[in-house]
Amino acid sequence: MLELLFVIGFFLMLMVTGVSLLGILAALAVATAVMFLGGMLALMIKLLPWLLLAVAVVWVIKAVKTPKTPQYQRNNRRFY
Repeated sequence: MLELLFVIGFFLMLMVTGVSLLGILAALAVATAVMFLGGMLALMIKLLPWLLLAVAVVWVIKAVKTPKTPQYQRNNRRFY
């Protein structure tokens, strides 16, 4: 909701200062792109601890869990 208010206020301030309609639309497009990229960066930083936790859990599970097949049944091409 605050983003929408920001865009409306941005549009109105550009109209009040006398910027042309093409300039207003270009400025709105650039501001939308910058806010989108900023939001994606903030979301990535917010989710980073959870992503690192998921990677650590998968790493620990793979380190603890050993394969059930015996050594002679594995496809170990080192000895061919």
